[in-house]
Amino acid sequence: MLSKVAERMYWFSRYIERAENTARMVGVYDNLLFDLPRSINISWFNLVVINSSEDVFNARYTVKDEKNVVKLLLADSTNPNSMSSSLLMARENVRTSRDVLPLPLWELINELCMYVSEHIRDGINRTNRHGFLDNVIKGCQQINGLLADNMSKDAAWQFIRLGRNLERADMASRILDAGITAQLSSSDVEQDLDPSQIIWGNVLRSCDGAMNYRRTMRATVEGTRVCQFLLHDKHFPRSITFCADQIAAAVDLLPACEIKELAKLKTLLAGEPGELDESFSDYLNDLQLSFANLHMQFGQCWFALNG
Repeated sequence: MLSKVAERMYWFSRYIERAENTARMVGVYDNLLFDLPRSINISWFNLVVINSSEDVFNARYTVKDEKNVVKLLLADSTNPNSMSSSLLMARENVRTSRDVLPLPLWELINELCMYVSEHIRDGINRTNRHGFLDNVIKGCQQINGLLADNMSKDAAWQFIRLGRNLERADMASRILDAGITAQLSSSDVEQDLDPSQIIWGNVLRSCDGAMNYRRTMRATVEGTRVCQFLLHDKHFPRSITFCADQIAAAVDLLPACEIKELAKLKTLLAGEPGELDESFSDYLNDLQLSFANLHMQFGQCWFALNG
């Protein structure tokens, strides 16, 4: 397989996963702010910080309000990580690699891009936001389902597997970081209701993990247990450990290349991050740096990258 084709498969899957997870994060954050007492002031700008998009935001906007944050994350064409930009880049990678992908995929990705283009205002405005985001998530899942059932599990599939699981693990760490930020923001506010269960319940729903959490943990929703589940569960497809195992399995099936960062990532995951405070955010930041290093090593090994 040509390195450029391999790279397109990798990035196509990353962009689809990024678009889906951005939609999930905005939708769940929206619900979280409705569920929490008004005395708890959690800024929408936290989503910009969690996605490492402060520079892009500051270059375009001055007011750090809900509308500008949602516009940046969903619709802004100058933000390479926005949902709209991710879908357009995914479509471009499919367009240039149609000979290694199932034929119906081109139609599906086109339909999803057209839907987002025609209805993006529904995502920016609150009234129809939930329905819009739900349709985007379903469209991304339909694409992944088509690939899983109709694509040969050859090298092209393994590069798709690499990209999807790396992006998914990275986003899981950012969703956990959002939960930590929300909990710390609510800890100093006096209130009759403990917001912790609301916060971590929404974290689980953002990953479609609520039912799996109950079956596995057999306990009420609590921050430390939720973090353990999303970090270490070996069977839940959106846990970081599961994604790391999938990445390692894909690497083993691709042309021989030493990916040293995998061992470092597994060492990080074997450690105990401790209390749910700023130190936990530092631990999540270390995970995100490890994911970035994995990406660089993939590029040096298989893609047309020099750095």
